[in-house]
Amino acid sequence: MQKAWIYEEHGPKEVLELREIAVPRLKHNQLLVQVRAAALNPIDSKMRQRPIVPACFPMIPGCDMAGVVTKKGDSVLEFKIGDEVYGNIQDFCADEVKQLGTLAEFIVVEEHLVALKPKNLSFEEAASLPVAVQTAIQGFRTAGFKEGQSVFVVGGAGGYLFGASKVVATTSTAKLKFVKSLGADTVVDYTKTRYEDIKEKYDLVYDTVGDSKNSSIVAEDHAPIIDITWPPSNPRAIHSGLTVSGEILEKLRPYLESGVLKAVIDPAGPFHFSDVPQAFGYLETGRARGKVVVSSFPRQSPSLMTLLID
Repeated sequence: MQKAWIYEEHGPKEVLELREIAVPRLKHNQLLVQVRAAALNPIDSKMRQRPIVPACFPMIPGCDMAGVVTKKGDSVLEFKIGDEVYGNIQDFCADEVKQLGTLAEFIVVEEHLVALKPKNLSFEEAASLPVAVQTAIQGFRTAGFKEGQSVFVVGGAGGYLFGASKVVATTSTAKLKFVKSLGADTVVDYTKTRYEDIKEKYDLVYDTVGDSKNSSIVAEDHAPIIDITWPPSNPRAIHSGLTVSGEILEKLRPYLESGVLKAVIDPAGPFHFSDVPQAFGYLETGRARGKVVVSSFPRQSPSLMTLLID
């Protein structure tokens, strides 16, 4: 048995319960991972709050994790027991959403969805990355972004991995210094500056908050507008989803190990495993400055003889 946070109906964070459930069975192409840290994402809240995807209760929330391989299926070739791995275990392009997420002591995950954790990252730092970086990279790929172009990011900062000539990001007054520290060349305070007042036009508008109807004002005439929310608020905007792959994470290794790409954990965390409802409550305030991370997972060692392979 293991401890896990579950919910059996949609609703606010109060529907979450800490229970003991069976350790999941392992399929031949999967790893059994003892979770050391997990990160919360807006999609985790949305899936709990309302039926945006078909759900089979009870559900364990969570997509992002970092942990240690404790058992592997017969067909797994890339990893061995004891490896420290990280990844997003929830492939939303699959036929169905996983019922068992990462807010549990143990999870099973297909080997192609994870990568070896960079040695210079803590479990908490590694867990904070997968959904965020996979979403960002997919958006730039969808746009066909080319080195030397400029990008206007609505609600964040990024672009340096793609050789952007200039990165401009919008944020609130309270987060100006924080977003500047993430690498933006210019930070626009959206509470004080209207899009109509921004004279420069950009080669890509990357919208993370669903404001493409207004942010298109700063796009060049034929520039792509990427909106990661659904549905896009502007008919001209292109929706960019999420490609989940351990290969993407592996390609980021040089940037992570050199410090070009850094994990940013909200200073309110990491939250303790026993405080998951509070962590969700904090995430849902919209005030986080970095990823909301859960750590201090229980460290039981179940008898591997009871972990059957289907």
